Amino acid sequence: MAKKQLQSGLKLTGIAPNILLTHVINTAPFLFNGELDTTGPKRAYLAKLVFYKKNLNLLKNIDLAEYFNICMAAHWTTAGTFVPTDVDNQIRKGLWEHPDIKKNIERMAKITIDSWTWDYEQVTNRKSYNPERGQVMSTHEGTWLSVAIGGYNALVKNKQSELAQQMADVILAEADKEEKLLLELREKRDHVNFLRSTALMAHNFGDLDRVIDQWEMPEEDPFRKRIYKLGHRLNDAQNPILVYAGQVNKAFLSVENHRHMSMRQPKCLRRSNKFLIPVGPFMDKWGRDLGESKLLTNDEKGEIVCAFLEGFGRQDAALGYVRAFHGMMSVLPNGLDTLEQNIPYDVISELRNSRFGQLAQFSEDEMVATYKIRLNEFVCPVTGIQY
Repeated sequence: MAKKQLQSGLKLTGIAPNILLTHVINTAPFLFNGELDTTGPKRAYLAKLVFYKKNLNLLKNIDLAEYFNICMAAHWTTAGTFVPTDVDNQIRKGLWEHPDIKKNIERMAKITIDSWTWDYEQVTNRKSYNPERGQVMSTHEGTWLSVAIGGYNALVKNKQSELAQQMADVILAEADKEEKLLLELREKRDHVNFLRSTALMAHNFGDLDRVIDQWEMPEEDPFRKRIYKLGHRLNDAQNPILVYAGQVNKAFLSVENHRHMSMRQPKCLRRSNKFLIPVGPFMDKWGRDLGESKLLTNDEKGEIVCAFLEGFGRQDAALGYVRAFHGMMSVLPNGLDTLEQNIPYDVISELRNSRFGQLAQFSEDEMVATYKIRLNEFVCPVTGIQY
């Protein structure tokens, strides 16, 4: 791959920072229209992107650590959107192996550790909540784990033992945090947030495992043994709730939470952070928000409904799009009739007469009740735990 050299002398094999910024503008335009709160140290990554959009020339003079910071900011901003920026491999591995790493690794490690507490609430809707503590979890924790374990491996390789230990400590703290959240939600009998959390936990530890493999950490490495396959294998250092949660996700939610390719087509969904997609299948509120929004025309709502149906056709065991459709129809003045002039006739007919339409007749309460019953009855084949 040809290297691009900035005026600062930094040579890049990845995406140029100005091009990366245009990708953020394309998928998360709401960052730049004043919709988000970018104040405070935990939202400084958002402010950084806004700053560089207004000062593009300054991007020519950045060093490796600042480029890494921009890549992190871009990915944190877009990880919950319909088209995340494609810098995963750069922030997980590529930049940690850059020729300039030795003079930048300390700053990059500190940026990574700091990013564990970045405030991502405005830039994703794929979240679960622990209301008791006001705690939030999302797929951003998986993004963080994947960068952190890459940083850990680079720090070990570059004999930065003290920083490597600091990184390891925060990785373990994240694993403990997710364990405690699951235990508390189960204790409080919060079925819906528990189910959401299993999907997020599976994603997060899956990201961690992939980068452990990417860096080819030796199987005998004690830290690898401590954190690898936490959602799959029983581990003396962690509560079996993690393996139970992995099995619950596999049985109930894994089919729901994919890349949502069909939802990339309606570009109107990128207009506001309020339109970001939640954890499936619990999408009724998302559908209601879309249906009630004055930022969307009826033509755009019709386009979204067509995408719901297409997405269901791709994966008809998933119910999220059905639930979103139900939510939207529940708030439109005349239900589907409201959009009859905005949706092709054959699609209207299918929506009314197909399995999709039949499933959409069930109320949100009925859907949730069904999941609660199924979860209560499920016995984990690995741990024997029952909810």
